[in-house]
Amino acid sequence: MELTCPDCQQPLERNGETAHCATCNTDYPLVPRCPDCHQPLQVLKACGAVDYFCQNGHGLISKKRVEFVLTRA
Repeated sequence: MELTCPDCQQPLERNGETAHCATCNTDYPLVPRCPDCHQPLQVLKACGAVDYFCQNGHGLISKKRVEFVLTRA
């Protein structure tokens, strides 16, 4: 899924937990959501690894399945 800038509709570059629009020179925070219930996921960080956990009964979610949603800063 390619993320686009909500202002200029240009593609965004992902950089960790943010997405950057080179045209607008704006950074947007990304919120990880569960692909099953679309609720925000808990981010678990340990020893350099990042895992995602759904607190709504779906358990650990693979990084490949996580949906990232743009939020306004």
